[in-house]
Amino acid sequence: MRLDKFLVACGVGSRTEVKKILKAGQVSVNQVVEKSAKRHINEEQDEVAYQGQVLTYEKFVYYLLNKPKGVISATEDSKHRTVLDLLDETARQKEVFPVGRLDIDTHGLLLLTNNGALAHEMLSPKKHVEKLYQAEVAGIMTQEDVSCFAQGIELKDFTCQPADLDILATDEKEQTSRVQIRIAEGKFHQVKRMVAACGKQVTDLQRLSMGPLVLDTALALGAYRRLNARELELLAIFGVEL
Repeated sequence: MRLDKFLVACGVGSRTEVKKILKAGQVSVNQVVEKSAKRHINEEQDEVAYQGQVLTYEKFVYYLLNKPKGVISATEDSKHRTVLDLLDETARQKEVFPVGRLDIDTHGLLLLTNNGALAHEMLSPKKHVEKLYQAEVAGIMTQEDVSCFAQGIELKDFTCQPADLDILATDEKEQTSRVQIRIAEGKFHQVKRMVAACGKQVTDLQRLSMGPLVLDTALALGAYRRLNARELELLAIFGVEL
């Protein structure tokens, strides 16, 4: 791997910043100052240090984001802000992407990583990875709706797999409901369409969990953090290199 790419991957700075750092003699390879960005290193064997601090190469990185409304789950878009626009430059240099998608007006948990194998496993229909949503609904959800979800709601283009609908609260005066919905699919607008099939309308939708990952309530909307050691352990169930 080129030394400049290694330094960027370690979060030292952007490519432009890294070149300046190298020219200033602030980087050493195997305890010898190295100023060439083109120098090739073995990222697993060579000792690379920045300002005397040895750097550790990370092949994969993982960020837990509390996605706000108005931002799309994509790496680039000509009209809207993307989830990558919420990250700092160090995180973007890792070339992460969102695992799956949340609609532009849906908020909540979103995993961003550069681990393609993990993303494939988490999104594979064969894996039946569960996702938990909380929804505010215009209309009163009923036990009949609970039964419909459990049986598998039939939409125009496909029949949903059985899903769990948990009615948390209803307001007869305002004619609203708060519910949690657990599904093992991820079709386009699926939760909203399932509720609509019951004659009600989702007015707010938040994703609380995806697989073993749970939304961190300490994260403000638009904020993100690295996955902690426990969360990485939980992802080991997918059987890929982390």
